[in-house]
Amino acid sequence: MKFALIAASALVAIVVTAGLCVPRVQAKKTLAERLGYKSTDKLLIINGDDTGMSHAANVATIDALDHGLMTSATIMVPCPWLNEIVDYAKRTPKADLGIHLTHTSEWKHYRWGPVSDRGKVPTLLDPEGYLWRDVPELYAKATVEEMAMEARAQIDKALKAGIDVTHIDSHMGGIQYRPDFHRAYLEIAREYRLPARMGSPSTYEKAGFPEIRAYADTLGVVYPDRLIHEEEPEPGESRKDFWLRMIRTLTPGVTELYIHASVPTDESKAIHGSWPVRAADYELFTRDPDIRKAIADGGIIRIGYRPLRDLQRQESKR
Repeated sequence: MKFALIAASALVAIVVTAGLCVPRVQAKKTLAERLGYKSTDKLLIINGDDTGMSHAANVATIDALDHGLMTSATIMVPCPWLNEIVDYAKRTPKADLGIHLTHTSEWKHYRWGPVSDRGKVPTLLDPEGYLWRDVPELYAKATVEEMAMEARAQIDKALKAGIDVTHIDSHMGGIQYRPDFHRAYLEIAREYRLPARMGSPSTYEKAGFPEIRAYADTLGVVYPDRLIHEEEPEPGESRKDFWLRMIRTLTPGVTELYIHASVPTDESKAIHGSWPVRAADYELFTRDPDIRKAIADGGIIRIGYRPLRDLQRQESKR
């Protein structure tokens, strides 16, 4: 009996000692930590959508990137004012510029078509020969294969023009509201080794395919934790107060917000009825002291997409 007790005690000691030697499973690092920040840090990407769409959009975006709070912008490659932003990219190599993958042409009089050979992407064309006006028409008529072909053509054209592409997103969310389109979008991001805009988890829950973020993870595609997208001003709330509320309620992690910066010229007024909002957002994120103060007071760190691209490429090598 005594020998049995000694043996049992020795066994317990061995088990306990072995347990101490077992390495602890480390919790998965947050995106902020993977980027070299603390998990409690609030990181903010301020992206300018619709760059290259018009001269008015380019003037505002360039000013907001050079002198304002904007940290990145995405270019509509099929649009007529692409060359102007290409010139800016060449003289500003550190500019954080991505591609606003464009598969719709929504305005009444100001339209554009695909970059690809039209004969190869017939399902992307409306009866007038332009890209479809809205996302439901795109989904009803276009094939995933032709959509992906056009997306690649737009990225390739930007790269060939000398733009150091840092990320991708989708004009009007056109290829992010249907699972098969969205999967192809993420596969393109992996192919070009680029991070991608993704909706917040709640967005995909509502859309009916919450697993899409996990799919991005399996592909090694890096994306922000959250996107300010579905939020809207409350009744009677000004544009400025809306953005102040969004900034003051940021949570730790990487959040992206996007604006459509544009100067209020005759050109922009002729193109779209949303010119007052675009002009207001341009001014707020370029010159408004209260927006700057809210970001500073909140200890918010502004970043672009380039660090996410660097991270994605580093992790893919491992």
